[in-house]
Amino acid sequence: MGKKQFYETAKPQETAVLVAVPSYRQSDEQTKEYLDELAFLTETAGAKTIKRFVQKLDKPDTRTFVGSGKLEEIQAFVKEYDVDMVIFDDDLSPSQVRNIERELQVKIVDRSLLILDIFALRAKTAQAHAQVEMAQYQYLLPRLTNLWTHLSKQKGGIGMKGPGETEIETDRRIVREKISLLKERLTKFEKQNFEQRKSRASITRVALVGYTNVGKSTIMNLLSKSDVFAENKLFATVDATVRKVVFENIPFLLSDTVGFIRKLPTKLIESFKSTLDEIRESDLLVHVVDISHPSFEEHIAVVNATLKDINAVDKPVMLVFNKIDKYLQQREQELQQEHEGLEELPARPSLEDLKATYIAKEHTSALFISATDKVNIEELREELLRRVSEIHFERYPNNV
Repeated sequence: MGKKQFYETAKPQETAVLVAVPSYRQSDEQTKEYLDELAFLTETAGAKTIKRFVQKLDKPDTRTFVGSGKLEEIQAFVKEYDVDMVIFDDDLSPSQVRNIERELQVKIVDRSLLILDIFALRAKTAQAHAQVEMAQYQYLLPRLTNLWTHLSKQKGGIGMKGPGETEIETDRRIVREKISLLKERLTKFEKQNFEQRKSRASITRVALVGYTNVGKSTIMNLLSKSDVFAENKLFATVDATVRKVVFENIPFLLSDTVGFIRKLPTKLIESFKSTLDEIRESDLLVHVVDISHPSFEEHIAVVNATLKDINAVDKPVMLVFNKIDKYLQQREQELQQEHEGLEELPARPSLEDLKATYIAKEHTSALFISATDKVNIEELREELLRRVSEIHFERYPNNV
């Protein structure tokens, strides 16, 4: 009897290099944070980052986005280490993709395509699949001429989920017909969602909003005692989840919505219109912020800007700072380094100082919690009950 042979069937993890082209006005620290986020997106999509390239320019090169010298540097690294793809932290024009790919001879992925890929990976419902697929087709339509040759060389992986090679390699007319069919399907979903929301119109509605990966799903699970998927990856939740919650005989609907992010593709916002209606039609928004993130103030601004884009900026808001456990650990380390003379910058402020600052700044209550360690969750429940009760009794004064 011959010796048994074993074959490796698991697909090797794709490797990627990241490229950023910040302006001279952008600090090195901010560039690092943006590339950290891009690396996290890359990891969420399933690839491994092995190198980062940064080139400061007044404006990106119209032909290859980076300068010719930097492109040669990237090309040498890609060839030496047999890299699978190059990911840019901005959107590229169809001609830029074609030119860069001709030089590098590997898959080129821009920020929008990477985010679309993660949404395709995370979509669970038929509606979410249709929303992502339509956004993908709209993204690909102007790039079809490049993709004939581009896709023939690819073996799948990041940037290839969703519509698939065979359909993309058709002409523009068929792709436009596909977009039209998806729009019809999404219109039907929107009508169903509208009827569902109409049937729930008599009950107070609360929506959790925030930057991606701030802990909204974990908070949803704590408040509603449900089992919503929560993971330390970007866009763990793509579909809106709605649960009925009752605090002291006061019922309300709590929805967990897709997280926002810097440079969220416009086509994706358009495609997820009906999901974002959960936010637009809510009576109260609970804006969850990751207080431990160094750019949390920028994240607040991104969320507020996105709320403005979807016409939901005039809603009453509860500001909830999550992950105080991580924040306090970070502050303790900074205080220790400051004491030892290793830290040039002063340690970040105490939670008490932050609370006073944000109550004055936002003219609203600011809560500081840890959803994972269940710190101040009772305080969150009490404040939520107070805010929901005000809306409830204003709507139904005879229930007092």
